[in-house]
Amino acid sequence: MRQRRSVGLGAAFCAAATLCLVMPQVAAAAPEECSYISASLRPMLTYGDTGMAVKQAQCLSNKWAGQPPKLPLTGAFDSVMLKKIAWIQDCHGLAPSGVIEARTWQVLYHPALDCYDSYPV
Repeated sequence: MRQRRSVGLGAAFCAAATLCLVMPQVAAAAPEECSYISASLRPMLTYGDTGMAVKQAQCLSNKWAGQPPKLPLTGAFDSVMLKKIAWIQDCHGLAPSGVIEARTWQVLYHPALDCYDSYPV
């Protein structure tokens, strides 16, 4: 009986370990450092938009390295930001539309570690 329980626990442990290897690692993008708007406010943003929500998205995207490099915090959704958002979306398996909608906000706040390396501090 004990041997069966040990085998069962061992199998459960192996399954859990395998899931950890398969699941993408996620990190928080330190939203407290990006406090231009509330983390619960996630409006749709597109090329040409301006304002504090755009600045929030720029700040969050700058927490992680990628292409193109860091964005200036201008609050203007320009062509460089469009490319960066499309890159972020593509890396996370989203359609690289460049439009920031609910799913894109989610990955900005909780990016997969296998998409990014942190910028040097």
